[in-house]
Amino acid sequence: MTIRIQCINIDAREPSAVADFWEAVLGWRRTYEEPDEVVLEPPKGSPEDGLVPNLLFARVPERKTVKNRLHIDLRPDDQTAEVERIEELGGRRVSVGQGPDVTWIVMADTEGNEFCVLRALTPEEEAAP
Repeated sequence: MTIRIQCINIDAREPSAVADFWEAVLGWRRTYEEPDEVVLEPPKGSPEDGLVPNLLFARVPERKTVKNRLHIDLRPDDQTAEVERIEELGGRRVSVGQGPDVTWIVMADTEGNEFCVLRALTPEEEAAP
């Protein structure tokens, strides 16, 4: 049997607006857009193209009310610079109960969906198989 994850679905009251945020954060491209759904995919021809799951933003009537059960982790080269850039795009830091000694920063997108910005990998971690 062959199976893979096609897309990660994110509920949104305003799919296009939330997709705008993620499109800017990730540098991805819109491959589908209707009033109730927007799909983002990695840049065409990039190493992630066709391998990394797409993001599908689907309209829902209700606001987000509780912590996400599934979230995205981002691995930047420079955590501080990326957090600052994401904040400039409308993201914000949030607390979901993480302690002060964690190495990641929990953030939320423009509709409150949490995601984490991890620390950069060390050269040794990048070289490990």
